[in-house]
This record gives sequence, structure tokens and C-alpha cells, in this order.
Amino acid sequence: MEPLTYLKNVVTLDLDQDKCTGCGLCLLVCPQEVLSMNGGKAAVVQRDRCMECSACATNCPAGAVTVEPGVGCAAAVINSFFGRKGKSACCC
Repeated sequence: MEPLTYLKNVVTLDLDQDKCTGCGLCLLVCPQEVLSMNGGKAAVVQRDRCMECSACATNCPAGAVTVEPGVGCAAAVINSFFGRKGKSACCC
């Protein structure tokens, strides 16, 4: 089964390729296949699949990956369900 895509253009995921050492740990822990290797370094290839679990950022020894867990897709969906407008990367 192919990983799901959530909301478009709301993910807080960021990758600093200058810091990336190419260890590949972020690829191993990502449950959504958001990242891949490109030229010996990680690259974000499926940003909208990111569910902001922060496994990639937590396991990156170089600190090249950052993500704010729960402020994008998940928070927007939950807040909109309850009729709230909270701080999130989504305009819902």
C-alpha cells in the first residue's frame, strides 16, 4: 500500500542539505517515505506525505532535519473537527 498524502503545503518539515552527512537514518525511520537519497545526501521528495511524527529530526545526528510535531496537518485536522482555529501551519 502506498503511503497516504495528507493536506497540501502545510508541513513544517525542513532539511538543511549543508548539514546533512548522508547517513540515511532519516530514511530508515520515516514511515511515509518522505525522504530519499540524492547525490549522497537526503532530500525531501514527498513533503505532503509527512505526518510530522519527528522521527527523522529525532534521529538525525547532524541536526539537518527539523519538524515541529503536531503543528501542521494533524493539528489543523483536529482543530477544525472541534471548530477551533489554533496555531498550525494550515489555514483551516
